[in-house]
Amino acid sequence: MSSSHPPFGSERVRRVREAIESPPAGLSTPVAYLAAPIRFVAFWVAVALPFLSLPLLVGGLEGSEPVVLGALLAVNVVALVVGHGYRADDGAA
Repeated sequence: MSSSHPPFGSERVRRVREAIESPPAGLSTPVAYLAAPIRFVAFWVAVALPFLSLPLLVGGLEGSEPVVLGALLAVNVVALVVGHGYRADDGAA
């Protein structure tokens, strides 16, 4: 049975993506200058962060390490969302 409604949450994700990609008119120029470097950094942070969580997982989670792992995962999710639009060929001359 086919549903005409999008999956749960996809509308919210679309609205957040639109808000990120189309800032208010007064901010369009500064955001345009900063968007590409921010996406670049976020993309590579999202690539590198999982490697920081490996030692925590291999050594076992003791004390406050579960909080650190949770924070790393949260930062990774944010970096994935922000860096999602990055393309390696955008910065190529």
